Amino acid sequence: MTSRPGAPRQTAPAQPRKPAPASSQVWWCALVFAAVLAAYAPALRGGFLWDDAGHVTRPDLRSLAGLGRIWFEIGATQQYYPVLHTAFWIEHRLWGDAVLGYHLLNVLLHGTAACLFGLVLRRLAVRGAWFAALLFALHPVCVESVAWISEQKNTLSAALYLAAALAYLRFARDGSKSESEGEGGSGGKNEGGTGGAGEGRLAFVGTGPISPRERHRAHSHLHFHSPSPSRRWRAYWLATGLFVLALLTKTVTATLPAGLLVIFWWQRGRLSWRRDVAPLLPWFALGAAGGLVTAHFERALIGAQGADFSLGAVERVLLAGRVFWFYLGKLAWPADLVFIYPRWRIDPAAAWQWLPPVAALTLLAAGALAARGRPWGRGLVAAVLLFAGALFPVLGFVNVYPFLFSFVADHFQYLAMLPVLALAGAAGAALVAGLPRWSRLLLAGAVATLLGVLAQAQAGRYRDVFTLYEATLARNPGCWMAHNNLAIALAGAGRLEEAVPHLEQALALRPGFAEAENNLGDDLVRLGRAPEAIPHFERALQLQPRYAVAQRNLGLALAMTGRVEQAAAHFARAVQLEPAYADAEIDWAVALAQTEGFTAAAPHFERALALAPDSADAQAAYGDALAAHGDLDRAVGHYRAALELVPDSAGIHAALAAALRRLGRIDEAREHELAARRAGAPPAR
Repeated sequence: MTSRPGAPRQTAPAQPRKPAPASSQVWWCALVFAAVLAAYAPALRGGFLWDDAGHVTRPDLRSLAGLGRIWFEIGATQQYYPVLHTAFWIEHRLWGDAVLGYHLLNVLLHGTAACLFGLVLRRLAVRGAWFAALLFALHPVCVESVAWISEQKNTLSAALYLAAALAYLRFARDGSKSESEGEGGSGGKNEGGTGGAGEGRLAFVGTGPISPRERHRAHSHLHFHSPSPSRRWRAYWLATGLFVLALLTKTVTATLPAGLLVIFWWQRGRLSWRRDVAPLLPWFALGAAGGLVTAHFERALIGAQGADFSLGAVERVLLAGRVFWFYLGKLAWPADLVFIYPRWRIDPAAAWQWLPPVAALTLLAAGALAARGRPWGRGLVAAVLLFAGALFPVLGFVNVYPFLFSFVADHFQYLAMLPVLALAGAAGAALVAGLPRWSRLLLAGAVATLLGVLAQAQAGRYRDVFTLYEATLARNPGCWMAHNNLAIALAGAGRLEEAVPHLEQALALRPGFAEAENNLGDDLVRLGRAPEAIPHFERALQLQPRYAVAQRNLGLALAMTGRVEQAAAHFARAVQLEPAYADAEIDWAVALAQTEGFTAAAPHFERALALAPDSADAQAAYGDALAAHGDLDRAVGHYRAALELVPDSAGIHAALAAALRRLGRIDEAREHELAARRAGAPPAR
């Protein structure tokens, strides 16, 4: 390829880029990890946030049998991501509920993904590879994925995704070496393997056109380092295994095979069916299967269906264009990052809403025109295709549950940002190529420091639920979900009076919000205002008749107002909806003991204990029922079992003391009366 007239002369002859020494790669990785740990230091002190309880392993899944359920029981976990939940299972075995362990691992996984990103770009001979890796490591948009424990699905899947890509690029490179050797190590056409000296690749990274002598040198190198077929296929099967693990961690990684084809097209300008497409066909099949399973889970089990998701084809196109530019904008200017962004109103009648999709298509068309004879244009098209392709699952063409409250989220573009940052790294390296080395390092350090400071400030907002939701509401005051979640946190901290206004505001913003109706009713019950709570529970059940928690809570409110028979019916309905709902089973048993007698209640107490053998409430409630029935010896046994679970319970000590007195065991009774007073119970009268 000849240079254009008037094009600036290269300062040095173009040559295939030599691989950096292994020690250099180690030092770069050490720098990346140090930068990540410094930037995310505030996140290490963070607590559990929204949705973390659905990801950190539940008590019923913490055994070996629970691990089996994670893999083989559909619905045992929030989504079918068994590798992710196996990781959480192992983590819980290692450090239980200690939050530091989860946060530290997430930060280290992010650092690992950044290092793998740098290694992939080095394998592709992209200029500015480690600068791009630092951009990814420190970009504030990544904070949501790194500082939020639930998003370990992002950091872990990204590490597996990039490791799979690295292994596959070795397989493809070795295949190109063998192919080049078969052609005699020379020839006019340069197919350029993944690690070879492809013309399109080198032109994209800014090293200029390739001379015949350099092409001959590159092919000669390939000729004398021909890989064995067995080594090549070991790389393929390693890559396939890593890809499957990535899919079972988060299915957005299904975009990898398409991304690899885009990379190969960028390198060579065309694709070969046998060399490029055929080996990836099994990956496409695996990715399609994973995507269908996840889409079904989102719709059927998580609830991504209904009126809130009923967008037409035109609306989805408009949404996709706006989402595309939103994410690009946040990468270019990471200001006003919000945990939950405002939900847009998509309106085809608004002329301006047609501009984003038209602009996106124009950008792609301009790149396609530039790609004709200009390798940098092909690089631009490749970056856009890779970015949009990785975003495809969240562009709006398929429903995902978070669309209920926002069409965008920072963690949605964790993988998609990689090609954009690679392009930025290469462009930055080309722009400063003529500067002295110390100037280039100084500029790179300044950019990295700025991003690190921004990331650190953003990570500080994730230190606890109160800080996170208060920051969200400061920038998105109309976020009904944030009002609801902040109210839950306040109620959990015992700040019920502060929680109620947030729930009322959530219902004002979203009148049909069944969860907020239930939460408001629950807080009112806990404040001793059960009669006010009953209409909220009834409203929640009108909106969502199969809402088992609201059924139970309505029963509790009715029981507190003396309507125990009506309460029993709601407890029974809650158990019917969720047969493993132990708390509802206990409440049903207590209500039956009061209305129909101990004989009717006993089977429900037994079932409650079978469902929750470690429930102090179930043990104590059964003890109360047995004591009322006159079976004091068995009552004492259940009280003692309850005290083994909660040794400092004043109420259970007092109940056990009363039963022991009735049995004439006065000395033992006095011991428990003293324990009850030490625990805060008033003296017996």
